[in-house]
Amino acid sequence: MNTSLSLPYITRPARKENAPLLLLLHGYGSNEEDLFSFAPEISEDIFIVSARAPYEMPPQGAAWYAINFDASGGKFSDNDQARESMVKITSFLEELKATYSIDPGNMNVLGFSQGAILAYGLSLSQPGLFQNVVAMSGYVNEDLIAGRSGLEARFRKSEIKTNYFISHGTVDQVIPYQWAKKAPQIMEEIHADYMFKEYPIGHGVSRDNFYDMKEWLEKRILTQ
Repeated sequence: MNTSLSLPYITRPARKENAPLLLLLHGYGSNEEDLFSFAPEISEDIFIVSARAPYEMPPQGAAWYAINFDASGGKFSDNDQARESMVKITSFLEELKATYSIDPGNMNVLGFSQGAILAYGLSLSQPGLFQNVVAMSGYVNEDLIAGRSGLEARFRKSEIKTNYFISHGTVDQVIPYQWAKKAPQIMEEIHADYMFKEYPIGHGVSRDNFYDMKEWLEKRILTQ
């Protein structure tokens, strides 16, 4: 694990200079090794970075923000910590661009669960930050979208058009499927190119899910 930048991370370098970047954001209680297992299956023309969340969850996990439980058993997210992590990720992206030979016009993110929630938050708050967003088993937390009321206008003016691949398990026991289905409504609002795929699984990534995502992502990253 590399600790030279503001977030710990691991990399799979590309076989060419000025390569597109794929940033991986893991879920709650996981770590940078989890989604990095995708790397051997993804084109070597893409520079892959898997970041570790800032809040440690011993013995081996980490989180982008706390999830708390109230007296009745309900759970809620610490949105202040989530926003702090979004700031950290934005700074981390700038550090990556300054450190590695990556194409600043071809920045992409893949998030799972909590990582997907932050990928939504970042991309919808900063139109043009990412060219492609993969959101797996997550949902749009509208409290994390800066300037929510002017979203459509800001996306219309952005020079980089963001594409979205959204996937979710129909029997997800952690983040309800109905929550995920709200994302396409926002995609329609901002006139995004998006794909919404559902799979008969729980909170995870099936083989079909992975290969559908891989085909979608590589087509957009490598043929722009």
